[in-house]
Amino acid sequence: MTYKLLFVCLGNICRSPSAENIMNHLILEAGLSATIVCDSAGTSGYHVGAAPDRRMSVAAKKRGLELIGQSRQLKPTDLQSFDLILAMDRENYQDILYLDREGKYEDKIRMICDFARSKPDREIPDPYYGGADGFDYVIDLLYDACAGLLTYVVNSPEYQAKI
Repeated sequence: MTYKLLFVCLGNICRSPSAENIMNHLILEAGLSATIVCDSAGTSGYHVGAAPDRRMSVAAKKRGLELIGQSRQLKPTDLQSFDLILAMDRENYQDILYLDREGKYEDKIRMICDFARSKPDREIPDPYYGGADGFDYVIDLLYDACAGLLTYVVNSPEYQAKI
């Protein structure tokens, strides 16, 4: 059995694929690839099939990380399939909740910044319309949040029950 994480932003080309790749890197370093898997999706279909944004890839490369993946749109079935769904900002969070009209899955939908350890941000800012420093900051913020998330997952009763 595996514990499944889904990272969600608007277009699935900047923040959520970065979170997915950072988390996969941390999971690999921790030797947990057999028990924790990650994916990412966007609440919109603007960029379906696209690779991660080039500017985001440059920012990740500065930290020694290659971004891989292909954009896809969030589906209602994702709410059932994943153990934890992580929104990058409040708008994404609300859009995810909107797919859960019966409220069956709201306990597994969280904000990624809830797991940040040293950064005070409550949302991951969308760097799409900004400069390079915004992409760099998002990578740093996601590393912080994903490290806290990994600790949370490994210590959670849900994860412990699956391994």
